Amino acid sequence: MFSFLSKPHGFMIAGPRSGSGKTAVTLGLLRALRRRGLTVQPYKCGPDYIDPAFHAAACGRQSYNLDSWAMRKETVLSLLIEAEGSDFVLMEALMGLFDGVAEPGQWGNGASADIAALTGLPVVLVMDIAGQSQTAAAAARGFKGFRADVEIAGVILNRVASPRHERLARAGFEQIGMRVFGAIPRKEAIALPERHLGLVQAGEFSGLPACLDALAGLAEAHLDIEGLLQLRPHRPFPREKADGSLSPPGQRIALAQDTAFSFAYPHLLRSWRQAGAEILPFSPLADEGPDTSADAVWLPGGYPELHAGTLASNANFLAGVRSFAAKAPVHGECGGYMVLGDGLIDAKGERHAMLGLLRLETSFAARKLHLGYRKAQLLTGCVLGCPGEIVSGHEFHYSVILAEEGEKLLSAAGADGHPVPAFGLRRGNATGSFLHMVDKWGPDRLSSQPLTLSV
Repeated sequence: MFSFLSKPHGFMIAGPRSGSGKTAVTLGLLRALRRRGLTVQPYKCGPDYIDPAFHAAACGRQSYNLDSWAMRKETVLSLLIEAEGSDFVLMEALMGLFDGVAEPGQWGNGASADIAALTGLPVVLVMDIAGQSQTAAAAARGFKGFRADVEIAGVILNRVASPRHERLARAGFEQIGMRVFGAIPRKEAIALPERHLGLVQAGEFSGLPACLDALAGLAEAHLDIEGLLQLRPHRPFPREKADGSLSPPGQRIALAQDTAFSFAYPHLLRSWRQAGAEILPFSPLADEGPDTSADAVWLPGGYPELHAGTLASNANFLAGVRSFAAKAPVHGECGGYMVLGDGLIDAKGERHAMLGLLRLETSFAARKLHLGYRKAQLLTGCVLGCPGEIVSGHEFHYSVILAEEGEKLLSAAGADGHPVPAFGLRRGNATGSFLHMVDKWGPDRLSSQPLTLSV
């Protein structure tokens, strides 16, 4: 039974597709509202581990991912509690508003619209209208009636070519009775730096403060911020103190944390801390080894392929992790998994020796995209849980596996329910896979649909 408190002001920024300008508008608004002295709680829909750090930099408050496919509803509700004490809630959608997978996960199909429906937050569409004018309104009208439980409050027009272009587009929206909250000129667009997994990480972008201020200035000059500030949920906003806890891998967790290992989901770290765990950061790039008093080492994803030469030559880091693995668990996700392997071939074709704790060889010389949700069952006990427990998450990498030998860690199915080959490895205390864990639950908490897994 959900409990509801007051309705906070807020809304969701969404769009018809990726690349419409959602992130730039979100960052500009977050910064502009902070400059007004408002406390804003940001969220990012879907499995995106880069945008939340930009959100936090823009408004000074930790952003959390919300996912209707990979997260239990209790986990989402527990994260919405973070809105307590804020003046405003601003969510950024993933891809197109209604884009999700074919088969439902825990309680939805991963579409941002699921989160809008759960929270009651109205949606403001960012529409790139380059090459069209009144036609944009026709597309927006389709959004308005697509789901009865999702409210479309209006639009922000992006990449507007001229005042005449804006007038024509606004005429279309007047015709359908949809509010326009502003129009951003094409010539004033500000690009954020990108690489193969999305935006360059916030911590790597030295020009980020100036960029955020520029985006805030753009928002203040071209958006109806006063009108946006009046938006609030069309029904009570859920603030239930639900149990979305995730057991930590240890009481004291040595966490690799630098530009090579930065893809640790904020909600996981939050849950570990709430369970009483202490997180002990260390930097492999600075040739630091894990704290020897830790109970477990966690190597998250990131961009080790860009720093493979440095990692291969950092003797203190390599010796520290190898020594730790002789007595206690070491787990790697995606990039961390590759570093646990024998070798990593970079984009130039040069091989770099890694930790050698798992019989794994990976290569970026011939990139191939691996992308998608995964529902995986543990084949053996490890820091992720007990045998038979279900872990939900996703893969997102461009590496090619040249060799992966040994005891398999996970049996998995994709978002369409079709089995994928068993993957990940365990060797002694070392475990890892390309899965980015988002949530987990025991076998007794599975949905009524049986999970078909290949072992």
